[in-house]
Amino acid sequence: MEERGNKTIICSVFFLDIVEYSKKSVSGQISLKERFNAFLSTAIRDVPVSDRIILDTGDGAAISFLGDVEDALRAALSMRSSLLSEDSGTNPPLLVRMGVNLGPVRLVRDINGQPNIVGDGINVAQRVMGFADPGQILVSRSYFDAASRLSQEYAGMFHYVGSRTDKHVREHEVYAIGNPGDLSHGVEAQKVQADTGTKFPALMAEWRARGKGYWDATLRRGRATAVSARDVFQRASNPQKALYVGVAAIPLLLLLLIAKTAFKSDVPVNGASAVAGIDSPMTQSGVASAASAGKPAVASRETKQALHPKPEKKEKMVKPETKATDKSKTGKQAATDPGVVVIAVKPWGEVYLDGKMIDVSPPLTRFQVPAGTHLIELKNANFPVYRQSVRIKAGEKISINHKFAN
Repeated sequence: MEERGNKTIICSVFFLDIVEYSKKSVSGQISLKERFNAFLSTAIRDVPVSDRIILDTGDGAAISFLGDVEDALRAALSMRSSLLSEDSGTNPPLLVRMGVNLGPVRLVRDINGQPNIVGDGINVAQRVMGFADPGQILVSRSYFDAASRLSQEYAGMFHYVGSRTDKHVREHEVYAIGNPGDLSHGVEAQKVQADTGTKFPALMAEWRARGKGYWDATLRRGRATAVSARDVFQRASNPQKALYVGVAAIPLLLLLLIAKTAFKSDVPVNGASAVAGIDSPMTQSGVASAASAGKPAVASRETKQALHPKPEKKEKMVKPETKATDKSKTGKQAATDPGVVVIAVKPWGEVYLDGKMIDVSPPLTRFQVPAGTHLIELKNANFPVYRQSVRIKAGEKISINHKFAN
């Protein structure tokens, strides 16, 4: 720190904010801040003291990482993992918004002579954090550009959220790590588990919540695309606008043509034949012969039966005897329990289940999986990927210990 004093440097800044902190009572604020500080200390414990500067903002914190760019990413993932694993019965619940930025900061001394940071780097990190939902991690475009080029695994962790405008009318392109609202999803799943006493409904609730997160992210990307298309259209010349309108009208015309063809009906509308749905030979043989004889048409017995069928006799429903015992219910419930994987990775690794990233271990120590065969992958940018196929039964617990080495 002494060597870098009074210099402007480029570093990654991790900004955190406790949601609705000021609305809590004094005892509630103390509880939130103690748990927040404990989780944050765990998240940055592997970062050397000389490579970090911590600022306490009262209802949150801002951490400047002067070393590796990945330090901010690891700290954010660790913080989110700790928040997700917290007991849902804890009151008040700890909800945190998180933002990461890579930008210029100036290292100074505060009024007490302690290290401090100022500049655009920390300001943008706070703006990006303000766009996040509770439990969500958002990063700026500059941090995404740097982190995504470190490894292909890092690039797969982000998805584009869209462009956001802060209160100073400044545009920010932001990317999310994981699913929007992951913390609220985990809290919902834990509440279901507490109410039902089983793990499988909680797992289903979490899957539904994650699906909603993907849907929300898709809607956001759609809105961002629509805004971009609108801007392009507004900047275009009149001939270009006419061309755009013509191209956009082609799919609409095709849909109208398909709908017209689909709803076109070839069913003849001629009295009994159209109503009863019987073939035209009846009208040809009955009506035509009667017309030729100069007599009114009289339908035959078969035609009358076709037009006015007798109602079928309803058979009495016999309810089968069902004797469900508590023992059978317990067996079905046990068959649906997920398995548990206890995992330990050194020095650290990203944990993937069936091609989808779960979290980073450490701090991740265990996770649930549905019964069946699964592929577990451990990835570290500095070592080859470790893969293991496991077959786990309902309620079974297995352990995976791996140490990366060249």
